[in-house]
Amino acid sequence: MQNSYAETHQTTYRLRIMTCVAALAVAFTVSWPPPAHADDVTPPDIPDDIQVPVGNEPFLEGHAVGTQNYICLPCPNATTAAAMCPDASGFAWTFFGPQATLFDDYDGQVITHFLSPNPDESGTPRVTWQHSQDTSTVWAVASASSTDPSFVEPGAIPWVLLRVVGAQDGPTGGDTLSETTFIQRLNTSKGVAPSTGCTQSMDVGKRELVSYTADYFFYTQPK
Repeated sequence: MQNSYAETHQTTYRLRIMTCVAALAVAFTVSWPPPAHADDVTPPDIPDDIQVPVGNEPFLEGHAVGTQNYICLPCPNATTAAAMCPDASGFAWTFFGPQATLFDDYDGQVITHFLSPNPDESGTPRVTWQHSQDTSTVWAVASASSTDPSFVEPGAIPWVLLRVVGAQDGPTGGDTLSETTFIQRLNTSKGVAPSTGCTQSMDVGKRELVSYTADYFFYTQPK
């Protein structure tokens, strides 16, 4: 009788374990989005001046939500030539980096976007994209931009073509972003520097974090 009870108890326990495993498998199958392929990534119409060079193909897209960050500095300065100063006040809002999270079409976080030192350029600060899972990272510099009103909405930061100038695999060999050659910032909304608040010496050092959204397209050269 005792053996029969023990066997029944063990059978019930095994069935519960199997049911839990099956439930977890279904949950992961339902919630985990299918991987993106290059054929699924289709950039919108793009101005001619920010086209990616022939031979590069899009392989990843991310929808960014974050801020464009500005600091009030004397103008001109090391990064802003006199011709770029907005007025004769001697001061101007100067861009010092983005801070954004990129999401896929399923609202899953895929990339973090920020400013950091590029090890391939002896620590030169560059805009940076780091993959959220394997932490592969790329650094890039803008090579062209467009404010064509046929594409860029009023009050939005420009659409930009960026050339990758540094790349690094993740600590466990992750390389999702490592072969990126170019990045496009498209479909921008908001993010422009403030029009007031930086006109006198007491404003120097003030910072403004301006909300923006954009779509980023990542390109590579197929092997």
